[in-house]
Amino acid sequence: MANLSISQVSHIHSLTADFLKKRLAQNGFEDFSSSHGNILFQLSVNKEITMKELATKINRDKSTTTVLVRKLEQEGLVTTTPSPTDRRNKILALTPKGTEYNTLMTQLSQELVSTFYKNFSPSEIAQFQAFLERIESNFR
Repeated sequence: MANLSISQVSHIHSLTADFLKKRLAQNGFEDFSSSHGNILFQLSVNKEITMKELATKINRDKSTTTVLVRKLEQEGLVTTTPSPTDRRNKILALTPKGTEYNTLMTQLSQELVSTFYKNFSPSEIAQFQAFLERIESNFR
């Protein structure tokens, strides 16, 4: 039974990733991974952030974060500037195109959540969210 549940979680993850990838491609954002989206989300919350802070927030090492950020910079979604206090550090910020991406992701997230909870009652949604929070806390 536990293996079936893990398989279902993995399958749902794949379905939601495919859903988002398809919708993003339809809106001109091809070849984006969930890590790219997480970076852009973090920048929408934090406005400016150092590479080191970002790596911690997205749970990736600094070298992996640098590769992900370079792609976003090449796509015109983020800018990097040297820190005024420590030139070894880079400060990241969203561009207008990055903000556009986040606006689209907000809309797609609402569509995804609506699909996810289709045919659930409000009490079932609340109970399910409580279970998800408990599962997440088990890994901390």
